[in-house]
Amino acid sequence: MARISPCTRLRELLARPGITVAPNIWDPFSARVAEQLGIECVVLGGYAMGAGTVISEPLMTMTEVVDLTRNITRVVHIPIIVDVDTGFGEPLHVMRMMKEIERAGAASIHIEDQIYPKRAHYHKGIEHIVSRKDMVARIKACVAARTDPDHVIIARTDAVKTDNFAEAVERCNLYLEAGADVGMLFPTSEEEVRQAPREIHGPLYFPMAEGFGRATFSARELEDMGYKIMSLPVTLICAAAHELKRIITNIRTKGVSGVPAGEMAQWRKEVEELIGLDEYYRIEAETVES
Repeated sequence: MARISPCTRLRELLARPGITVAPNIWDPFSARVAEQLGIECVVLGGYAMGAGTVISEPLMTMTEVVDLTRNITRVVHIPIIVDVDTGFGEPLHVMRMMKEIERAGAASIHIEDQIYPKRAHYHKGIEHIVSRKDMVARIKACVAARTDPDHVIIARTDAVKTDNFAEAVERCNLYLEAGADVGMLFPTSEEEVRQAPREIHGPLYFPMAEGFGRATFSARELEDMGYKIMSLPVTLICAAAHELKRIITNIRTKGVSGVPAGEMAQWRKEVEELIGLDEYYRIEAETVES
């Protein structure tokens, strides 16, 4: 039986009861780890992508995002939601982005109402957004350029920070009316987190951005509130960086990694299984190494 497309699979995840947890990854390796551990969907998010390439999210180009998406979809079968920031320009540019990201194998994009080009000060919480009209034009451009009707368009507003919660709710509803499949906003209080699903007329995506001083919630809590997707924008890339720094510090200061030999052997085995070395060995054994 033919495997269903990632777009269709993501639609199935959204249609079933409950919430889908989609951790943010940044490269083929982290995506493969997530898939191997049973994660059903991942997000190629701007923060992790920008950190992983040491470029920073606001400076990523469309071709860099598309190329990275293609490299990831080549090695995993689970749906990938790709953060395309502001869509890389005006409606014409957004349409080209949509076609390219679909060809690269993404199951979904999320596009936001910040200004283009995006500014690095976004990371400090200083944000600027476009008019409702301009963001609706971006969404309609995505819908017009979409070739697979199952491709999921997620519309994000940053209006909570630039204006207020009420404006963000109104924008989310407007974006859903314009053709977006899922809405996304950034509530700043627990009450707003609970209120959003009651006031927004469509599926909601919740970015569980740990480390920003905001209240955190479990997937079960968010599910009970009515959210359909939970991402973790910074968690995995920060955890990976922390562990890398710990072991590299041991090497620099002590001359050894500090990892017991048996444990390192197990780590190596897990990595080789992850990248499929056994299959490569089998092919060579049947051809050049027989």
